[in-house]
This record gives sequence, C-alpha cells and structure tokens, in this order.
Amino acid sequence: MVSLFPSAAVIRQKYALVSGLRAQGFDIGSFETGRPTPGDLFLIADGETPPVPGRTLIVGDDGLKAIPFRDGNPARLSYGQDDSGLGAGFAAAMLRPGAPIAADPESLALYALAERIAQSDITVLVGGPTGTGKEVLARAIHLGSARAEGPFIAINCAALPETMLEAMLFGHVKGSFTGASSGGQGFFRAAHGGTLLLDEIAEMPLALQAKLLRALQEREVVPIGATEAEKVDVRVIACANRDLQTEVAAGRFRADLYYRLSVFPLATRALAERRGDIPALAAAMIVRHAGDRATLPWLSDEALDALLRHDWPGNVRELENVIQRALLLARGDRIEAGDIIFDRPAAPAPISFADDEPATLGKVVQMSEFAAIRETLAACGGSRTETARRLGISERTLRYRLAKAREQGEDIAQAHSQAISA
Repeated sequence: MVSLFPSAAVIRQKYALVSGLRAQGFDIGSFETGRPTPGDLFLIADGETPPVPGRTLIVGDDGLKAIPFRDGNPARLSYGQDDSGLGAGFAAAMLRPGAPIAADPESLALYALAERIAQSDITVLVGGPTGTGKEVLARAIHLGSARAEGPFIAINCAALPETMLEAMLFGHVKGSFTGASSGGQGFFRAAHGGTLLLDEIAEMPLALQAKLLRALQEREVVPIGATEAEKVDVRVIACANRDLQTEVAAGRFRADLYYRLSVFPLATRALAERRGDIPALAAAMIVRHAGDRATLPWLSDEALDALLRHDWPGNVRELENVIQRALLLARGDRIEAGDIIFDRPAAPAPISFADDEPATLGKVVQMSEFAAIRETLAACGGSRTETARRLGISERTLRYRLAKAREQGEDIAQAHSQAISA
C-alpha cells in the first residue's frame, strides 16, 4: 500500500490537513518509525526540499494557490484556515486521483466501514439515490481488498436488453442461440479473481434472479448451451437506487436473493444531506476537469456559498456538471458566483412563514441554516472556530453567513453574547 509521509513542519503547521487525509483512508507514514518505499508520497512545508519531486505536495499558507503535478515537478498548495475544506479536497485529489473524496463525518465513517469490509470477501449491497457515488464506493471496496490486482467489471442491469442479459452474465457456447457464431465468456467468468458490480440490480428480471441466486450460492455458472457448470471466484457487489425490501414486498424482487446479496448493506446519502462533502468534492472535480491548466482555479467564498445552498436534485453528478461549466466560464484562476450555473433553480417550497407571506425553498433553507448556526454557536460557547468545524464550513464562510443573517435583521453573534452576559 502507498503511504503518505508528512514532514514534521507540515504536521505542526497543517495538522488538520494530515488528520483529514488520514480520515479519508490515506496511510500516514512516519520518518521516525518507518522508511519510505518506492511509490510513496510526501507532504512537506513550503521552503523544505522535496524528497522525490514528482511525488511531493508542498503546502503553504501564502495566499490561495493549487498547482497540480506536472512534468516531474512537485504539486503546490497554499491556503489559510478559512479555506481548509477546499484545501483538503485539492490535496486529496492531487495526491490520489480518482479515489473517493469525503469530508462530512458520516461520509468518512461510511468509507472507513467500507475499508473494513474490503478485508473480507462477503457480498455487499449498496443502496442510495442515483448519482450519490455507489459505484465509487464499490470500486473503493475492490481496491482495498485482496482482489485489487484482479478485474473490476461494472455492468448496469437496466442498460442491457433483457433477452441478452443472461448470456452476457453467464456466457454462452457457440451455436447455443441464433446469432451465436462464437462462444461468449460472460461477465462472471471475465471477473474471475476480481469483483463484479451489478448496478441497478432491482431491474433484473425475476427469472434471471433465480439463476443469479444459484451462481452466488454455488460459486459456479452454467453458460447458455453448456451441460456442465464452471467454477468462478468472484466477489459480487450489488447496487440499487430503489428500496429492495419494498420491491420484495411488492413481489418484484426475490426475497432469497435479497438476503443473499444483503450480507452487509451499505447506503449512500443524497448530496443535500451531506453538505460537508461539497467543498472537497468540488475541489476534486476541479482537479479532474481542469485539463492542462498550470494553476487550478480556486472557488470564491460567494461561489462556494452558492454550492452549499443549492438543493442538488441530481446529487454528485449534478455537482460535476456545475463544476465543468464553471471551469469553462471562469476567467483567470478564480471561480466566481457568476460562473456557477445550475441545471435548474431551487423549486419553491409549498409552505409559508405567515398567512400573508409565502415561503420559498430558499427562505426555508436560509432559516434552517441560521437556526443551525445559532444552536451550534451556543453549543460551542461562542467559539467561531469550533462552530465552523462542526458545521463543516470554513470560518470565512461562517462570517459570510453571520453577515447575511445581520442583513436579514438577525444578529446571531450579538444575540449569543447578550444571552451569555444575561
């Protein structure tokens, strides 16, 4: 496993970053207790000498800057405490491209649990809304397992024709059906020694569910037209965007297959329910889609606030669309609020604050945010640093929200001070 070796200066100056990277699954090495091996990564402070330039991220706090690895040169990242959420996202994405990115405590706990599950070979069922990262989670389980060197094959059960699904799953022999001019291996045999992801498993026809159940139980498949079963060594991870227990109750999904798949169920959440992930995910998507830019654009406070306030009906896929648009529109090395264009505006909420004042979803969200800040500020004894940390936002964003509350006639900070003095 590749380890990340932070220097003593980085641990002292950017301890929150090192701690956050550890929470995201990075194996943190120590120069005092271990020696780096080929392929390990390094995290050093500005002014220190890179041990291996092409695998070293230099971190500082002189302005806002993100420079990716290129041409064997070290990557560079500079940010202050107020931008720690974006900074951690940039760091994680530059050090480990394509790996899961999270910052919300529940998301971090989910990936930590997935890391433990990866050490076993049990079947996993991942549920959650469309576009919330179920395949990303499945791939993380595969890469963290003993099967990491084996194939990872992902198929969408809803995207394949029902008449072809059996042959594509289990394979077929030559001449077994019209058009079968040659034999077909099938996804199960192709994934031998690795992991097979069955996405949108709820769309699988009932007749085929019985054959899938047998393949899971017996660890063997019978290709169409064959007379003998073939053993397969495959770990199956299934994903569903519908509640399979409801599907079982409605007779659309076999109960025995559900229990065979759901040895260890996991669930991803809608992006609107884990807003703490948004800064880190946005930074990771900037890294992914910035192309050959020498410097990665940084999100302004107003742009980040727009992302945090959106309701995200399209979840992470929608966020990726928004970031790609912003990269096209942004001028220079900064993404402004005007560069953030959503697929659709937030829909109005069907409730009101008073009989003569209809409420919009924006007002509901704003009131909820002000209430959350008020309660968290009280729980933290007035500490803005701790309040920002618990809310998963930067102190700069917190100040922006407090200022917005004052504009709306509610001085949250002053009210808290008066409550303490009283």
